[in-house]
Amino acid sequence: MAKKALLIGINYPGTAVELRGCVNDVRRMQRCLIDRYGFSNKDITVLIDTDKSSIQPTGKNIREALKKLIAEGEAGDVLVFHYSGHGTRLPTEQGIFDATDYDECITPCDMNLIMDNEFRDMVAEVKKGCLLTIISDSCHSGGLIEEAKEQIGESHVNKPKYGIATFLVSIVRSLLTTCGISNDPQGGSGGGNDSFTREIELEDGETVDMKTRYLPLDSYISLLKEQTGQTDIKHGKIRQTLVKVFREDSSPNVMLSNSVSRNAHRGFLSMFIGKREVNTDGSGSEVKCKVPNNGILLSGCQTDQRSEDVYVTRTGKAYGAFSDAIQTILSGTRKEITNREMVLRAREILKSQRFSQRPGLYCHDRYVNKSFIC
Repeated sequence: MAKKALLIGINYPGTAVELRGCVNDVRRMQRCLIDRYGFSNKDITVLIDTDKSSIQPTGKNIREALKKLIAEGEAGDVLVFHYSGHGTRLPTEQGIFDATDYDECITPCDMNLIMDNEFRDMVAEVKKGCLLTIISDSCHSGGLIEEAKEQIGESHVNKPKYGIATFLVSIVRSLLTTCGISNDPQGGSGGGNDSFTREIELEDGETVDMKTRYLPLDSYISLLKEQTGQTDIKHGKIRQTLVKVFREDSSPNVMLSNSVSRNAHRGFLSMFIGKREVNTDGSGSEVKCKVPNNGILLSGCQTDQRSEDVYVTRTGKAYGAFSDAIQTILSGTRKEITNREMVLRAREILKSQRFSQRPGLYCHDRYVNKSFIC
């Protein structure tokens, strides 16, 4: 039985949205996998953006590394993917129906987004008998694997309500976004003051600085402009810009967006024939959705929530609230902990520490009570 892992930590140093704890999360998970779960260091790939001499966690590099991890996994193998960094979400394209109405994304250091549909397609390639555990300590992570069954959570990602009204709402949302008008109740186009650092006192009296791992669209567009040199990026043209700039290195799902627009009527028909999403291969041929049954997602929060990046003023310690909860639970016992127990205990810890985020569990029924990782 092989044990392999891919760990991604992105602090975005030198930017207006810099975080402090993401690389630390990855280092702690690396030690945990080796000391507790018997992983070999040579089988753990780490991509961080604080060491410019190493391979950077760009969209292309993360995709290639995750695809390699999945392709090499065989029956009986244990695979782990941990991501700590910013998350964001884009309103879904006209003609595409998503149970959350948004594409939840992780944000690589070069702003080349990796979206929930792409995670679904990659996870669906995990071979039978092989198991991939994904831990995402980022905002909106509850919806990160499209089509995954929600076992613990309140995101309601499995309860789509399709109809003419839903179709019309998606059109209005697309038009608003194209015009640069945000309709995200979480402040997707502006972010508000709560997207910046704020100081709080925990229950034990410890003072900490907190910053959400959420990237509002305005902030994301500003960073994308800096990274690419493009100056005419509009809210409704983000996907097109990603294709223009990153070409074949952008998300395959993003590259299909123009085709989807040309075949929007297929999305309308999908409401009546029971399909949750319709993509095309560019020629108008329908591509059926894949089912990510061999993946487990432990999310730091719900699809409409934000995960916290924490800095302890007294000690200088920095970490993600969810990642720290996981390590706290594991350090407190040598007994096996199921995926369900891990998420429920993490919820209790975060609530006791006055964090509003609620971790979630997304997987097939057979993995709910399986041991966390292995």
